[in-house]
Parts: sequence; structure tokens; C-alpha cells
Amino acid sequence: MSHTTEETLAPEQTGRTQLGKPKGFATLARAQWKAFIRDKQILFWMLAFPLAFLLLFGVLNGSSGDAPKTEMTQVGSVQFVDRMPADAKKQWDELFDVTKTSDRDAALAKLKKGDTDAVLEQTGGGLVLHYSSADQVRAATVQGTVSSFVDRSNLAIAGVKPAVSLQAQPVEDASLKPIQYLTPGLLGFALAMGGTFGGAMTLVNWRKTKLLRRMRLTPTNTWDLVASRVVVSMVIAVLQFVLFIAVAMAVFGLKLTGSWYMALPLALCGMLVFMAIGLIAGSVSKSEEAASGLANLIVLPMSFLGGAFIPLDFAPAWLKTVANFLPMGHLTEGMLDVMVRGEGPTAALMPMAILLAFAAVFTLIAAKIFRWED
Repeated sequence: MSHTTEETLAPEQTGRTQLGKPKGFATLARAQWKAFIRDKQILFWMLAFPLAFLLLFGVLNGSSGDAPKTEMTQVGSVQFVDRMPADAKKQWDELFDVTKTSDRDAALAKLKKGDTDAVLEQTGGGLVLHYSSADQVRAATVQGTVSSFVDRSNLAIAGVKPAVSLQAQPVEDASLKPIQYLTPGLLGFALAMGGTFGGAMTLVNWRKTKLLRRMRLTPTNTWDLVASRVVVSMVIAVLQFVLFIAVAMAVFGLKLTGSWYMALPLALCGMLVFMAIGLIAGSVSKSEEAASGLANLIVLPMSFLGGAFIPLDFAPAWLKTVANFLPMGHLTEGMLDVMVRGEGPTAALMPMAILLAFAAVFTLIAAKIFRWED
């Protein structure tokens, strides 16, 4: 990485022209952009690595098709299932992958190991459904589904017409695909990688190659250095945004609806936050390896806790509370609001304000601990 910086930052790009006049902001911005596009390591962490996550998650969710069936082991003869009407039996077979056995103990042992989701047997005139408490979601799903079949069967036998019918419909567009929900979070992860790694590793490299020291001895203004880094980071954020949206649309069928365009200013605000975090990491690190490790230590846990990979809808209350104190949580939720949930452009204003507040705090910290040289 050092050779790239030395080649890029020629004498006229270290703060002076060949005539000795400072070029300031424009020169610094151009130098940082050239360093970015020439450095393969930074390009990998900013673009290739996050994009690989999008492709991986997109393929896994796109190839999954319909929801997987619940695996059920049936012990002996269960007349309730065997005598179901044709339409009910068809629905049953669509929901359950049934394996029949006569060995009750073996079936229960299989359930305890997690090799099946439920065990169903009939004792006299009643059914016994065995389930494992290890997976509360799966257990509740199995109980609710089997219970609905039993209730419908009892009503049919009694000749009672249900007084109330239930029709369940998703509040989102029924045509939405999993990629709609994956893209906002993975885009937030890409922005975090780009901002944190770009800020940290660039700062460490400049200090390591004595470039910051040379800048300090020239009339280069500190704010020109910061402003040029902000501009380059904003360009990178736009590049990441366009690349992610283009790949998601072309490869996985992402649909842009509603106020999706508000995700761009959200992304820019997010980049400001992560760039400031990167400057903090770069200020306390003495080597590129240390900066890379610290950036990973910051970005990956924040991405998991902030809902970039796993939605927080079913997370425990304490985890949602933690996410409220992380910029990633506000970034992903804001982009989900405007890209998936169909909310208007004003839904992005509060997350943007919170992200800018985070950026201001982290920038002040970075300025406080900034070092021109080791």
C-alpha cells in the first residue's frame, strides 16, 4: 500500500506545486482518490468483500424457493391423518414431511437430537404431539399448525359453520423478494467497511510514510485534509450505493419502489459516521495490520448487533436496546423504512439526524486523539 501512496502523492500532491504554492483541498482530494483506486487491498475491503456477502446471501435466499416443510415423525397408525378429506390431506402434505415408524422410543430420541421437528401419535381418541423446547419458534409453529387442523376437523364433525374466518395478508407488497430485505442491511455493512477501513488504513499509511509530517511542514490546512477525505468518502459511498443496487436489480430482481431514493442521503450520513470511526481507529493504531484488525473488531459486531445480517424484529428486548445505541441500527432501519416498508421520504429524516449526531461525536473524538506522526 505504501508504494501506491508514494506514486500517487507526487511532489505537487504533498501540499505544494512545483513552484512551491500550496494546492490544498483539490490536490489532497485528487491524491486520496488516486490512492483509493490504485490500492487493491482497500478496494477489496470496500467493494469486493461486501459485494461477496450480497451475492452469497442473495443466492442462498433466492435458491431456497418455498418455505421448507416441517419434519414430522408419525408413530404407528394415526387415524386423524389417514382419514383426512382430500383437500385437508393435500394441505397437510404441503406443510409436513412425514416419516412413519413403529418405534416410539427411537422417534422421541430422534426428536431430542433435533433430527426431527415433532413426533405425532394417537392414543385412544386423542392425539399426542411431542415437540422440543430447544427451538421455541419451531415448537410454536408445529403446535399452531396441528391445532388448526384439529379445530377444523372438530368443527366439521360437529357440523358447525365457523362464525369468523381469518384471512392473513402481508402488509408489504406481495411481490417483494428476500433481496428487498437483504439489500439495505448489506449495503449498510458495505458502507461500514468502506468508511472504517478507508479512514483507518489511509491515516496509518500516511503517518507511516511520513506524509502527514511533510504536510504539517507545508501551509496545508488541517481542514483541507479533513474536507478532502470527506469528499472522497462521499464519492465512495455513492459508488457503493450504485454498485449494490445495480447488482441486486440485475442478478436478484430487486425492485425500487416508493421513496427508495432517500436511501442515498441515508448512505451518505452513514458514511460520515463510519469514516469518523475509521479515523479514530487509525489514530490509535501504529500499523496497517493493527488498523485492519481494529476495524474488523468494530464493524463485524456492530453489523450483527445493528441488524445488517439478521433482522431485529424477533430479537430480545435487550438486543434492540443495544441496537439503538449503534449507528448501524439506525442506518439499516432507516433504509428498510424507505426501501421495503413503503414509508414516505420523511421516514428517513430522523435516522439521518441521529447518524449526523453520531458523526459529530466521533469526529470530535477523532480530532482529539489525532496524531501527525508516531
